[in-house]
Amino acid sequence: MKQSRSKPIHLIPLAMVFFAVFASAESQKIAQDLRGLRGDSSIDVIVQYRVNPQQSHFDRVISRGGVVKRDLRGALKGAAFSIKAKSLSALSDDPDVLYVSPDRPLNSTWANTGTTDYYDQAVLAPYAWSMGLDGSGIGVAVIDSGITNNGDLTQSNHRGSRIVYAQSWVTNQVTYGPYGHGTHVAGILAGNGTNSTGPSYFHTFTGIASNANIVDLKVLDGTGTGTDSAVIAAIQQAINLKNVYNIRVINLSLGRPVFESYQLDPLCQAVEAAWNAGIVVVVAAGNDGRNNTANTNGYGTITAPGNDPYVITVGAMKPMGTADRSDDLIASYSSKGPTLFDHIAKPDIVAPGNQVISMLSSPYATIVSMFPQNIVPMNAYSYNGGTSPSSQYFTLSGTSMATPVVSGAVALMLQQNPSLAPDQVKARLMKTAYKTFPQYSSVTDPTTGITYTSQYDVFTVGAGYLDIQAALSNTDLAPATIGSAQSPAVGVDASGNVYLVQGSSVIWGNSVIWGNSVVWGNSVIWGTNVSGQSVIWGSSVVWGNSTTQGFSVIWGSSVIWGSSATDQNALSSAIGEN
Repeated sequence: MKQSRSKPIHLIPLAMVFFAVFASAESQKIAQDLRGLRGDSSIDVIVQYRVNPQQSHFDRVISRGGVVKRDLRGALKGAAFSIKAKSLSALSDDPDVLYVSPDRPLNSTWANTGTTDYYDQAVLAPYAWSMGLDGSGIGVAVIDSGITNNGDLTQSNHRGSRIVYAQSWVTNQVTYGPYGHGTHVAGILAGNGTNSTGPSYFHTFTGIASNANIVDLKVLDGTGTGTDSAVIAAIQQAINLKNVYNIRVINLSLGRPVFESYQLDPLCQAVEAAWNAGIVVVVAAGNDGRNNTANTNGYGTITAPGNDPYVITVGAMKPMGTADRSDDLIASYSSKGPTLFDHIAKPDIVAPGNQVISMLSSPYATIVSMFPQNIVPMNAYSYNGGTSPSSQYFTLSGTSMATPVVSGAVALMLQQNPSLAPDQVKARLMKTAYKTFPQYSSVTDPTTGITYTSQYDVFTVGAGYLDIQAALSNTDLAPATIGSAQSPAVGVDASGNVYLVQGSSVIWGNSVIWGNSVVWGNSVIWGTNVSGQSVIWGSSVVWGNSTTQGFSVIWGSSVIWGSSATDQNALSSAIGEN
């Protein structure tokens, strides 16, 4: 099947196709979705090398008719090229080439919704504010669709801008206007509510870390579409600028399907490079939790790079229209683990992501033109204006919105204790997460009438619900060693029992401080011990309704392949829930 990887994938419904993984005579260095391509058509690829490539390596690609599109050295040992399909096999024969994959398209992760605004109370952010913590001095790189400062990203004196740096890798930005997603994400993370502050307003929309500095790295165009290589280049630039702007956090509210192990995926290798550089990387889990095309009930749908065990992967909760978190429920569209290929337990944590009000980049943004009903009415926060639409605030849902809540929390933690290493931040967030959940909850889609039932297991809610007060109050320190808080792999025994694999990472080992029941909680990990392992699912597995089909998709030889670049399909199948 011939595929073009140079054209962006637009907002289309999800169609999942299944392909058996089989031994191929073609080089295992070539990603499966490139194998079999022939002819003179040009395709965009990312080449990873076993060594840090030199110009001589690039020249070998050029000699085969290739063109260097992006030098990605720094984020990974590789570069993005355009090359003829017929040259792929010869390229893979180079002994220095480790892996060749498409420069895959990806998108943001949001959904169309109604209106509410309790995300900061649900995670106890006011506790941090009462301590004077607001993210001051911390730089957060928002790799997204670009950010418009509509006033809520001003300095603490409400003058100037906290967008301290901006760069774009979007080549068609003249063709398309602003998308709006990145601005909304930035507002959740660091908005200070300037446009809803004063005697005319009875509610102020404040982000989690309202004085953090923002590094705006634009990789998604006006349709919300980007490529692996653009994101990798942006991550590389964030690493380069780390000491210039004190970049301690990267926010990635985007993703695409998983096509291979994280150990080969260039996007995953790039986020690991940032983690190794001392930057906490926070990534959206995806919005495919309702997808039962594979008879998995939405399990195995975590998107890349959220499948990487180093990063903090975030699922979405629903505040349920109250400030009290005890009634909050998981959003049924929130993607669930384990990850494909590597079977990593994800997400790591969940945070409010449903019906979140945040900054509106422009009344002419693409998102606004698609869903004008999502503009917040003036009477939602102002004494004036009645039901007329606001020019400042908009509502969205998705794991895209939950991710900056966690990124903001990380900024608060690092302001309080700048010496924390990325693994220490991750371990503390997971250990202190709120772990009181029901066993089940259901929601009925008013459009389709379909009822979706969620179970509160480790693959749905991870270690629990973000608790900023608990995280800031905790003083336990995991080792600062890189990888000490890697998300664990899971295995399955002959009886179908799924269990956590006891690895070297301390946060799920036998340590009293970081043991299984402490990090994930007894209500999250279900079952008993089998051969010393903690069972998280018994033989009555949820995927496939106890049938073998869904089970084999995740644990067998099948691979889920998406025709869309990400869980952007929330637009049609994962509407924000009431």
